[in-house]
Amino acid sequence: MQSTVEPVEIEEENAAPDDSPAGVASRVKLHVTVPAPEFERAIDAAFRKLAREVRIPGFRPGKAPRRLLEARLGSDIAREQALQDALPEYYVEAVNEHDVDVIAPPEIEITAGQADGDVEFDAVVEIRPQVKLVGYDELRVELPFQPVTDDDVDKQIDALRERFADLADSDFPLIDDAYATIDVAGTIDGEAVEGLTATDFLYRVGSGMVVDELDDQLRGTKPGAILEFTATLPERFGEFAGREGKFRVMVKEVKQKVLPDLDDEWVQEASEFQTVDELRADIRARVETMQRLQAQRALRDKVLEAAADLVPIEAPPTLIDGETRRRVEDLAHRLSHQGASLEQYLEMTGQEPQAFIEEIRVGAARAVLADLALRAVVAEEGISATDEEVDAEVEQLAVRSEQKPAKVRRELERSGALEAVRSDVARGKALEFLVEHATVVDEDGNEIDLTLAEGELNDITHDHPHDHDHPHDHDHDHAHEHEPARTEEEQKESEA
Repeated sequence: MQSTVEPVEIEEENAAPDDSPAGVASRVKLHVTVPAPEFERAIDAAFRKLAREVRIPGFRPGKAPRRLLEARLGSDIAREQALQDALPEYYVEAVNEHDVDVIAPPEIEITAGQADGDVEFDAVVEIRPQVKLVGYDELRVELPFQPVTDDDVDKQIDALRERFADLADSDFPLIDDAYATIDVAGTIDGEAVEGLTATDFLYRVGSGMVVDELDDQLRGTKPGAILEFTATLPERFGEFAGREGKFRVMVKEVKQKVLPDLDDEWVQEASEFQTVDELRADIRARVETMQRLQAQRALRDKVLEAAADLVPIEAPPTLIDGETRRRVEDLAHRLSHQGASLEQYLEMTGQEPQAFIEEIRVGAARAVLADLALRAVVAEEGISATDEEVDAEVEQLAVRSEQKPAKVRRELERSGALEAVRSDVARGKALEFLVEHATVVDEDGNEIDLTLAEGELNDITHDHPHDHDHPHDHDHDHAHEHEPARTEEEQKESEA
């Protein structure tokens, strides 16, 4: 088989000016010639296929010889079958030979050999456009970035003090964030409901953990108060949602959270530091490191957006369609694991299907442009993925799919997707190149440095002594034994 490839002239109305940096043509024509002797093998395969489908007296299915089939059916039907079956294979072989990056099915036209002789055909196919970017190595991106302030440090210290807080009896009326030990009994139509009844339930006023009316009733009360009210149960109560419950609540104790004094003695108890100043310095350094890590993650997105803006062509509709379809299918797959469908998701979020798809398409178009930009950087900078980097990526894929790396590699090789993995790795390196060469500024235009000093990342993940639970954190666990049903988030919120 011989093949050639040439660009297809773009229609006049879509043509770019001669000085346009848009890149190469987005369609090419592959011309393939299959000599008659080589195509004869395809005809043999077609006859074997026909032998399995045609009943010939005296022969088992698939065992009738070609000459008998040819005499009975003629040669035209086998040649037609061979053209139908073999042309796609010849096309794929030509695509691989010329490394054509196709993004859509081909338009195939047989130009010779339909009756006999050499077979020739043209395959016109849309390819991924190759673009050239100007200024990709000097991107300027803006990030919302503010230096860590004393208030930021104070908030972290106060949060730590909250964890070491004690609950003390109080004579003051209940207010938000105060705690009440209560007995609560909830009924529906006179019947007690499991999950609405609890004894010695330690409740934080204003948390909304049961029903909002409970918080309204508790505010301003003192121990000994007996409250009776009705409330419509919210959705988290499952089968009882929307029904009216009757509540009777007795306030037994009122407690206020008492924070420890911010002094050196407490610092020594709560951390490995000896003084308040040392603790403040450590917290400031950790907050600054976390801030830079978060900014680095945001920077990658910003850099991709900026690189996409440099792409001098519009995103090809074919690629947008494919990316949109992939995103919708991915969402549907994730929803299915949660026992929901895409239709249910749209109904729950109040979205119209067409509007939802259009929103997905907008994001898909930006993703396509970003991908074209990264491919352009790969080509311009000569970036490639080493075998070791591909192996590492295969290892990661194996971990995510819970399979052995050797099996994942075999499947990738069998499906021809290993080169796609190599391309993914190369584009990841291109993104790192863009990030490293970008100028990062804050909202006032001042350059900011997001690099982390050696060891900073280890410090932020280090298990500091003041990260451990305070002994008092579990003093009131017994109060939750019979509390009303609530979400996991509410459960965490209720713990003092």
